[in-house]
Amino acid sequence: LKKPFQDNMPRMYYKISSGDVLEIVTWKEPDFSKEVLVRGDGKITFPLLGDVEVSGKTPLQVRNEIAAKLNDYVVNPVVSVSVKNPQSQKIYVLGEVMKPSEYPLTKDLTVIQAIAMASGFTEWASRKEIIVIRHENGAQRVIPINYKAIVEDKDFTQNIPLKSNDTIIVP
Repeated sequence: LKKPFQDNMPRMYYKISSGDVLEIVTWKEPDFSKEVLVRGDGKITFPLLGDVEVSGKTPLQVRNEIAAKLNDYVVNPVVSVSVKNPQSQKIYVLGEVMKPSEYPLTKDLTVIQAIAMASGFTEWASRKEIIVIRHENGAQRVIPINYKAIVEDKDFTQNIPLKSNDTIIVP
């Protein structure tokens, strides 16, 4: 008997990427507080610091890096970094769904929710043979999903949380 897919890896924190808009606030320092767009090269430009590489880092990592660099200009800087407009995190729903497309990845989005975003199945959809294609550690992984097992048998282990760039294919 085949075991259902289980994702035992802890949920990764949001990784900043090109196209994201970051809100960087330095407490009591309005000159060092601004919204910035992450450029195509993965960098932002910040006052006095110039270009700062942020792509692939979490907001916490960027906060720590900016605070450390601002130490030369501000006494004990208190910095916060938030992703105001996450544009880089996407998932794809393809095949026999009403609206196949690219969709934004929101926090804790699952397979069933993504299919709902795509307005559900067409009448020809094979609900037992859905796959999720995931790229991890340089390898492509195929995760089989049986929608009927989720809704009829209450096998919620198959309603997995999605990750950035996952592709759901409904044959």
